[in-house]
Amino acid sequence: MAIWNPWHGCHKKSAGCLNCYMFRRDAMYDKDSTKVMKTKDFNLGIKKHKDGTYFIPSGEVVYTCMTSDFFIEEADNWRNDIWQIIKYRKDLNFVIITKRIERFLECIPDDWNDGYDNVTICATCENQQMADERLPLLLKYPIKHREIIEEPMLEQIDILKYLKSGKIEHVTCGGESGEKARECHYEWILNTREQCIKTNTSFYFKQTGANFYKNGKHYSIKRYNQMTQAKKANINYLKK
Repeated sequence: MAIWNPWHGCHKKSAGCLNCYMFRRDAMYDKDSTKVMKTKDFNLGIKKHKDGTYFIPSGEVVYTCMTSDFFIEEADNWRNDIWQIIKYRKDLNFVIITKRIERFLECIPDDWNDGYDNVTICATCENQQMADERLPLLLKYPIKHREIIEEPMLEQIDILKYLKSGKIEHVTCGGESGEKARECHYEWILNTREQCIKTNTSFYFKQTGANFYKNGKHYSIKRYNQMTQAKKANINYLKK
């Protein structure tokens, strides 16, 4: 797995953004997170070592734009350069996570057609409102690989009708991290898992979050244990 951030900075858009990790981290260095700027890694996708090998080796899954949003407006003049790199590096699989799926058609390259084989588009939905706003667009637009991310999960979310389309390849759930994390209930996670099993959609419980509620008990979980505890639950599901 690799992370590629061609630009940095974002604007809070919905309830899931309230305690964004990027804003928390930038605040530690008095950095203004709302300024969207190119990074020194803008060309990382094609950057090579002195021996001619790529910094990101063939076969990697590349999470793209994790400290911003790939479809944010400020990046409109830069995005085509990144699409060209993505198109050139057909040996990599790029994962793009967005809260701005409504901008998708404005932001794709001219030769996108029904999508690039090496690109997965993930729409986030932290609550039912965002699921019902974003997921119909995720299904409607020309995309070859689609995933749903319920993180931070703020309530129980019904996505069954979207999963029944057969177009969603994977669902990821997780709680919120940070000192001000809102509560995540294990029963919400299990409910999404059941929806995935019913539709034979792969499911991944990524992390508990810092403020976790399970079997009538509240748990404060340190950052380094949140993914470990989710893994111990042993509830991930692979499509059959």
